[in-house]
This record gives sequence, structure tokens and C-alpha cells, in this order.
Amino acid sequence: MYRGLNLAVAFLVELAALAAFCWWGFTLSAPTWARIIAGVGAPVVAAVLWGLFAAAARPRFRLPFGWKMAFKAVFFGLATATHVAGGAVVLGIVFAAIVVVNTALIRIGNLDEGIGS
Repeated sequence: MYRGLNLAVAFLVELAALAAFCWWGFTLSAPTWARIIAGVGAPVVAAVLWGLFAAAARPRFRLPFGWKMAFKAVFFGLATATHVAGGAVVLGIVFAAIVVVNTALIRIGNLDEGIGS
């Protein structure tokens, strides 16, 4: 149960990051066409990069552990920054805290071994 719960939270955090990129794009102070491109394009680019470098099952490019953690830190850091930039500072802090705790629990429990670690 512990394993399943932590991995489910990790998946939900990944989806929340994509939603944050989408929200950021659609709320830019820009012309409508630019907001649409950013709102659709940012999460698509983020999802592609995640699939290439950090996907749990089979990333296209398997990174060494340190590089994978650096990629995740930048990925989730940018998602946090979108909240803060949009004025949702508390949401950004809560999101970042959930990411840190979840990542730590997964590492402590060695739950990511065998799933792309």
C-alpha cells in the first residue's frame, strides 16, 4: 500500500506540474494567440521532455541518478515558479513541499528502483 500510494502521489504531482505549465501559458499578459500557443505548447514541451529524460517506465534517454534528480528539480522548480509568478505563492509552496516529501519517501523506500531510476 505504501508503495502504491507514493507512486500515485508522484504521478499526480507530475500531472499537476503539467497543469501548472498550462495555466501559466493561458494566463500570460499577451495577445490571445500567444496565450493559446503557450497554454498548449508549454505542457506539451514539458511532457515530451519528461518522457525523454524522467519517465518512470522507459525514458528514451536513461540519465545517471544525479542528472535525473537535477532534471526533476528544474522541472518541478519551473512548475513551482509558474504558481508564484501567477500570484499563487501559497499554492507554489505547498506544491514544492509535496514534491520534496514525495521524492524523499520514494528514495527512502527505494520505490523507484526498477522503474527508471
